[in-house]
Amino acid sequence: MPGPKKGATRRTFLAGAAVVSVLPLGAARATPEAMAAAIKEVVGDKPIREGRVTLDIPPLSENGNAVPLTVSVDSPMTEGDFIRAIHVFNEKNPQPHVLDARLGPQNGKASISTRIKLGDSQKIVAIAETSKGEFFSASADVIVTLAACVEDLT
Repeated sequence: MPGPKKGATRRTFLAGAAVVSVLPLGAARATPEAMAAAIKEVVGDKPIREGRVTLDIPPLSENGNAVPLTVSVDSPMTEGDFIRAIHVFNEKNPQPHVLDARLGPQNGKASISTRIKLGDSQKIVAIAETSKGEFFSASADVIVTLAACVEDLT
């Protein structure tokens, strides 16, 4: 692993981090347009077809701090036909591109499970990329009653 750049010090790093941390909370929010741009970065101009992807996320979440999410894709997962990646996007969190999971035929099945933070009610999109360069998707709207990162714990 390469060492730090010459001239970079702990002090300059901390000063830069302090500048980033004072940005207003509302300034760092994704939008539906930002989500569309993030999806375009992944798929380019290739068509995205609905189907083959199952997105399992609760339609109503009382707390956005840890929302369970499972994405599974119908695929034989053989050497010649498998899911190469699963991408997850959202439209209102600070970063629209939430997750990239790289897969291969050795996975046996195309399925991932995790928990994500949701800062507000929003649309979640899962896109599967096949070994043949095709893209399939599913989406879900999630209502969040208590947004992540704004809960007062005092």
